[in-house]
Amino acid sequence: MRKIFVPVVMLFFFVALMATLSLGTSPARSEEVAMVPANFSELAEMARPGVVNIRTERTMKDGGRVFRHFHGGGDPFGGRSNPFDEFFGPFFDQPQREFKQQSLGSGFIIDKEGFIVTNNHVIDEADQIKVKLADEKEYDAKVVGRDPKTDLALIKIEGAKDLHPLQLGDSEKLKVGTWVVAIGSPFGLEQTVTAGIVSAKKRVIGAGPYDDFIQTDASINPGNSGGPLLDLKGNVVGINTAIVASGQGIGFAIPINMARSIVDQLKDKGEVTRGWLGIGIQDLTPELADYYGIENRKGVLVTQVFEDDPAAKAGVKKNDIITALNGHPVSTGRELSSQIANTPVGDKTKITLFRGGKEMTLTATVAKREDRELRAESGKKESDALGLQVSDLTAERAQQFGLDKDETGVLVVDVANDSRADKAGINAGDIVKGINRQKVENLDDYQTIMKKANPKEPLNLLIMRRNEGLKAVKILP
Repeated sequence: MRKIFVPVVMLFFFVALMATLSLGTSPARSEEVAMVPANFSELAEMARPGVVNIRTERTMKDGGRVFRHFHGGGDPFGGRSNPFDEFFGPFFDQPQREFKQQSLGSGFIIDKEGFIVTNNHVIDEADQIKVKLADEKEYDAKVVGRDPKTDLALIKIEGAKDLHPLQLGDSEKLKVGTWVVAIGSPFGLEQTVTAGIVSAKKRVIGAGPYDDFIQTDASINPGNSGGPLLDLKGNVVGINTAIVASGQGIGFAIPINMARSIVDQLKDKGEVTRGWLGIGIQDLTPELADYYGIENRKGVLVTQVFEDDPAAKAGVKKNDIITALNGHPVSTGRELSSQIANTPVGDKTKITLFRGGKEMTLTATVAKREDRELRAESGKKESDALGLQVSDLTAERAQQFGLDKDETGVLVVDVANDSRADKAGINAGDIVKGINRQKVENLDDYQTIMKKANPKEPLNLLIMRRNEGLKAVKILP
């Protein structure tokens, strides 16, 4: 009995020990099971009252703007005829007609006062905005403020009671692979709930100068625009904005951390004020890093310093390598531009840079960025007959506007108030691609065509506008 008992005890001890060691070396299995939520019912029930359907109506004209925020891959014109073909063909031979265009989008309530966040492209140029709550009640909404550069807008409804605002989360804490839920009105199907994971972060898709999108495979379709992307606690971590129409499971959302300060500014002032240092920049390639002796190959090359602007006053010089702003490392021009833009005007910012192989820190006082800063690069000091100041589209400017470096056209630097171009809706930052069916590739083309143009006849311009794509504009005599 004793001889049998000891081996049994020892065997039991050995098995228990091995089981303990086994559990200690492979804890992932129980975590893997926990990674898959049982369902999203409670989250959906909690969040849906805070999500709204937005219906807009706007007056359009034939040949109006060509907006493709929900764009396709391959053919950028979604399988339709190329606007260049229309422009250089019989596009303007037909009379323009007005018609009413209706569109659908989504949004979410952020407080009990009736403020609602959505995308700018959902309400842009709308004559009427209707908001339907989850309880089917409908209200007229007014635009409080909008920011085309990030495609964000803030609207407000009056008289609604018992609103259910959603809580804002922290998009910086999101990790790739984390579960997220999208709620909105795809194709007008209100209160649709879809789920997926965070596929990637900091995606640049060419939508604007501050691209920093969350990519998700949660099903997002036209009509989801402006709706919330939620974490599993029901907090808003993103604002659903764009898709690749030819792809499946590829959607993009604006991080809530980026949107938060913009929404606050829209709520307080109705507009967004961005910081400005007054420098031209480009990404630091490995070859440039080796040339300038930057060991970690991270930083941003200063290609231009605008006279009398904050960076020049602080002592920043051309060919400096900026490696950090206020102690936060920067690896790309987009990161640096975003940090500067989000710095409050009047704040002092510390610029860490390399010059001649030596590191130094300079202090600059951030100024207000204006689209009119474009005039700094204008070769013309006076407006032309249309009221425009234009300049060649340099590779640096193309990069700043999120365009290919080989993009052609002329850049609108300034628009005179109450001029023919101003009345037609031309903005600083627009790129003129053609005039009267003739291509404009550079400033010489523009000036040659303008000299031959009859001032007593309308001019038909094809322009490219950031965040909107191509647009045909008629400038009246």
